[in-house]
Amino acid sequence: MAVQMGFTDLDGTLIATAISELARNILRYAKEGEIVISPVERGGKIGIQVIARDEGPGISDIEWAMGDGNSTSRGLGLGLPGSRRLMDIFEIVSDGGGTTVTVTKWRR
Repeated sequence: MAVQMGFTDLDGTLIATAISELARNILRYAKEGEIVISPVERGGKIGIQVIARDEGPGISDIEWAMGDGNSTSRGLGLGLPGSRRLMDIFEIVSDGGGTTVTVTKWRR
């Protein structure tokens, strides 16, 4: 989709990597969820928006989870912070009823 929308190969790779990290978090912590990928346009800018959501246990301390190297599963702790760095917009909402991460990458 990114290539069809005119993103560079590099940006396509960054988007795919962010999606992979978000999907891995869903599988690791919630076991199931969904990822919705769609084109988006705001203020004349064209981009791709990715919404990753699950109904898992949620994240009790988002600030801690967003810190580099912090992981509750003995991983590298790069999933959420890495996705934030790869994309232009990063939003996360989490409670006891699940987590929703919305990320957007704008076409240059």
